[in-house]
Amino acid sequence: MTLAFHNTGGSAVRSGTVTFGTHVIGALGIDWATVESEEKLPVPIGAGARRTKTWTVCVDAWRVPIGMHVETRDVTVEWE
Repeated sequence: MTLAFHNTGGSAVRSGTVTFGTHVIGALGIDWATVESEEKLPVPIGAGARRTKTWTVCVDAWRVPIGMHVETRDVTVEWE
């Protein structure tokens, strides 16, 4: 998962987290479960600056039975 962050504020972002919501999807398109994972933001991000970061989002194999797949659909960022 690659995300681009743009700090439009007047001061640097020095900490924070990004949370990924990865969904386990059945063969008929039914959303069976959501697995959340949390990572630290690529800080510092200066005022007006942009940063791009790539993460590998994993789900344990036992959570994804044969015929199902995963999709990371939700991303939440908490700036601190």
